[in-house]
Amino acid sequence: MTEQPEGRDTRARIQAIALELFTEQGYDKTSLREIAERLGVTKAALYYHFKSKEEIVESFSNDHIDMIDRLMEWGRAQPPTLEARREFLRRYAEGIYNGPFAQVMQFYEQNQATMRDRPSGHRFKDKMGAIGPILCDPDSGPTERLRAAMSIFSLHASLFVMRDDSLTRDERLAAALTVAYDLIELNLKA
Repeated sequence: MTEQPEGRDTRARIQAIALELFTEQGYDKTSLREIAERLGVTKAALYYHFKSKEEIVESFSNDHIDMIDRLMEWGRAQPPTLEARREFLRRYAEGIYNGPFAQVMQFYEQNQATMRDRPSGHRFKDKMGAIGPILCDPDSGPTERLRAAMSIFSLHASLFVMRDDSLTRDERLAAALTVAYDLIELNLKA
């Protein structure tokens, strides 16, 4: 076994293996020893990067929240047009459908009890609430604000609701974006 993994690539590898195990077995049933074994390193080498499972969860959750922050910064800089809102939704969907964030979303869904009281769980909820104003006008009523929020949640739901369908990733993404676009377009007709 390797004694001390090095670098950012190792951090990302640890996160990926931990996410894999957390979604396969559940957070509570996965130990640091199992993560180290799957990585092919000693527990001491794993401790070099993360002292606990909680630190691993916080790290990939913070990476996900950073992605959302960057997207929100972009969204706030755009004119409040339907095209910009559609592009925001497309970018968000691509973010959660591609790369590690698809598995992070699966982790959140399967480990809701674990995330409920974690600082990153609270930050994620706060971010979801802050996205709404990017997708609707400042003077929007409660119905329009709910539609804007539901456009984001429809993207999340598509990862789980249609998981067992015989749809490809691209077909699920297209369906999710159609629903999300429909919801924000309804706000223009309201």
